[in-house]
Amino acid sequence: MTEPAHDEAHGGSLGERLNWLRAGVLGANDGIVSTAGLVVGVAGATDDRSALLTAGLAGLLAGSLSMAAGEYVSVSTQRDSEKAALAAEKRELRERPEEELAELAELLRRRGLSGDVAQEAAVQLTERDALRAHARVELGIDPDRLTNPWHAAWASFLAFTVGALLPLVAIVLPPASARVPVTVASVLAALVLTGWSSARLGAAAPGRAVVRNVVGGALAMGITYAVGNLLGAAGV
Repeated sequence: MTEPAHDEAHGGSLGERLNWLRAGVLGANDGIVSTAGLVVGVAGATDDRSALLTAGLAGLLAGSLSMAAGEYVSVSTQRDSEKAALAAEKRELRERPEEELAELAELLRRRGLSGDVAQEAAVQLTERDALRAHARVELGIDPDRLTNPWHAAWASFLAFTVGALLPLVAIVLPPASARVPVTVASVLAALVLTGWSSARLGAAAPGRAVVRNVVGGALAMGITYAVGNLLGAAGV
């Protein structure tokens, strides 16, 4: 029983790391697309560098803080649910230990163990740490590694900020005549990279993900630039 548990822990850790990496890539992608759409839209209305910088910084801060707050609330809810499930399981183990032992043995049988082996494994796991055994086998929770809302919030904040910096720098630094082309080229190149990365992290073919990413980003910039041009022409 030692080896399967050891392998499963490694697999869970790898899956968790990949989920964090994928979330980081997607957060950066959101920062790229939303900020690029904002600054390109403003560039369609004005070529004033201060206005572009102000709009870009405002979009960066608003987006990164919104992402962080949303992730904090979401993960806090998940953590509360995990803690409530553990508390309920602890109460059940205290009130009806025999039923819980039988339940654990049945869960192990469903995972492919024979009846005798499952029963023996359930007994040994219960003697070692009943709550931990039920948390992992029944609930799919590692009591030592509950989700951390602060980690998630900071990760989202940083990922969005890193992504948003690219279009902000690209729209502010070049001369007025090259701002939009440089920004569009930089953003599309970055979207190819994030689309490829997210697909590879999810073990999917990258081609379709890259096309979706690039087309979505191009549409966002094209639409906002057209709206900015119309507003600029109208003197708004």
